[in-house]
Amino acid sequence: MKVMQLLPALNSGGVERGTLDLARALVAAGHESVVVSNGGRMVEQLELEGSRHLSRPIHRKSLLSLRQVRPLRQLILAEQPDILHVRSRVPAWLTYLAWKKLPAGTRPRLVSTAHGLYSINRYSAIMARSEQVIAISECVRDYLLENYSGHLQRPPEVIYRGVDTREFHPDIQPPAGWRESVEAEFPALRDRRWLLLPGRLTRWKGQEDFLQLLAELDRDDLHGVVLGGAEPNKQHYADELRQRAAALGLGDRVSFVGQRNDIRYWYSAASLVYNLSKRPEPFGRTVIEAAAIGVPTIGYNVGGPAESLRACFPEGLVENGSIAGLRDKTLALLESDARPVLQGEFTLETQAERTLALYQKLMAEPRRGPA
Repeated sequence: MKVMQLLPALNSGGVERGTLDLARALVAAGHESVVVSNGGRMVEQLELEGSRHLSRPIHRKSLLSLRQVRPLRQLILAEQPDILHVRSRVPAWLTYLAWKKLPAGTRPRLVSTAHGLYSINRYSAIMARSEQVIAISECVRDYLLENYSGHLQRPPEVIYRGVDTREFHPDIQPPAGWRESVEAEFPALRDRRWLLLPGRLTRWKGQEDFLQLLAELDRDDLHGVVLGGAEPNKQHYADELRQRAAALGLGDRVSFVGQRNDIRYWYSAASLVYNLSKRPEPFGRTVIEAAAIGVPTIGYNVGGPAESLRACFPEGLVENGSIAGLRDKTLALLESDARPVLQGEFTLETQAERTLALYQKLMAEPRRGPA
């Protein structure tokens, strides 16, 4: 097969990681992989791993982007892919408008992946109008069925995002001197059991609940680690969190370590990992990464993270917003031998296999007219 994935850019994020993961799997399986985007720092890795990148300005949320429909149609005609796979709303609109004018008997099959719980409007509905929608969780599938059933050509197929078990596994060992280097940078971490909350700093990710939990625990042998950075326009929230920690008397019991590229070693060093998103998220990547390493994880029973926890470590579920529940669960798991087990449906290998099988099934079906 020849598969063309289309997304706004290749800088960072879950959509981008998913694109590179699938591109790598396509190449490994002997298929041809092409990615169309406005470019970014991940292009070099994509090309080193055997895919081709075609740079096109398909990222701007503007009516002027409609000028890209005709050039995109010409590109599709020139490349002759078997599959067009869109992963974001602006590229999805441009690709759909280009695709529906192609001859129905010979045009590529059109696939979309719904990575989020999109706002309910006509603009977002484009993610449901492909020939086959992939939902990254049952949470997303149910959201699409509830809000976009009139646009779906068939029920969405759930294919979970997968963790790379070559990078995240129970036998992982940090590089020599890693812990010493971390403790030199953050001396308060020495001789403590780490409670780790990974995730970007934003109000609904639960950092304030985590700080309140640490205050409720009031134990000197435990140290909270908030791993993640704030976006440029959210730096004030990072300052608020530090002020809140000081007000709760947590000065020497929590460390804000910022964004890290070595998160798997932080997982392996932690006694417990937390996912405290207070509103439904489409998926819980930190949950499955921690599960792959075998670290007990605690999370609120809401959205995609709860779905991952129910599959891999139901012992870690807590009622949404319950600080008392977090405290009791933390104390119980610190004394428990319970460990998560990563289920096969959450591996990168399974994700790739199921996506390729979906492509092949779609290619074998008769083509339909555009919705």
